[in-house]
Parts: sequence; C-alpha cells; structure tokens
Amino acid sequence: MDGLTHLNDQGRARMVDVGDKDITDRRAVARGRVYMKPGTLELVEKGDMKKGDVLGVAQVGGIMGAKQTPNIIPMCHPLSISGIDMKLEINRELTAVEIKAEVSVSGKTGVEMEALTAVAVAALTVYDMCKAVDKEMVIGDIELIEKRGGKSGHYLKGGVKSDGNSNCRQ
Repeated sequence: MDGLTHLNDQGRARMVDVGDKDITDRRAVARGRVYMKPGTLELVEKGDMKKGDVLGVAQVGGIMGAKQTPNIIPMCHPLSISGIDMKLEINRELTAVEIKAEVSVSGKTGVEMEALTAVAVAALTVYDMCKAVDKEMVIGDIELIEKRGGKSGHYLKGGVKSDGNSNCRQ
C-alpha cells in the first residue's frame, strides 16, 4: 500500500493525518458549465425564470457547497476557509452558464475539493432553478484549473504558470 495515503495498513480507507504539515496559504480554482437550450439561457440572462435570479442563487449555492465539503466528501478535512469567490457568466456561443470558483485558506491541506464542490453545487442549483423549462440541460466540464500552496506547489492546468493573480479570471 506504499504511496496510497488514504489507505491504512489493512487496505481500508482512512483520513490522512495532516498534523505535521506546515500551515501555508493555499488557493484552488475550479470551473464547469451548464449547457442548456437557447431559450432557457435567454430566460436566465433576462432574469425571467419563475424561481428567481438563477445566477445569484447559484452563486450563494456554490459558496454554501464549498463550506459543506467535508460533510459530503468522506475524506476531506474540515477547514476554516478564508474566502470563496464565485463567478457565473452567460456564454451565448456555447449556450451555457459558465461557473468558476476560487477558494482560499491558510491551512495544512488544500482546498481543491472545496473549489470543485462549489462549482458542482452551483451547477446543480442552476439545473434546479431551470428544470421546469429545460430538462435536457447538461452539467459538464467540471475541472480543477489551478492550485497553489503546500508541498506540491503551484499547479496550472496545461502546465503554464500564471502571475498568481487569477481572481477567477482565466
């Protein structure tokens, strides 16, 4: 079982002990999309969805999702998150709502799962608010695009390093 940190000596799942790790500033950025029919996207953009402001509610849903990550992902450590920034934008060309989450913490473990969960919950919120008019929406492309901090350092999808000032813009 060497190298598999989430398994104990019996080969069963365990929560990794991060007690000896250094506290460092950590940040993760994730993104995803909800693809929908053009008419649905128009209703979202105009704010005419019967359930209300889709993008605003999904933004709050993403923030709440990030904060609940250790309650729904079994091996995640509870973290005292420093900040969560959600961006939801209309992409007419792809007929989609684009979602980006940036999560930061000063801690002993990273916030990749929190960023990914924020995107997933925001996407599910968009789906929930629009399902009455479009049951064919597709949630997809959820991925980690950047991570900073900790022993493994800086990861940027595609291997290109940035200046460190992403602010959810990529």
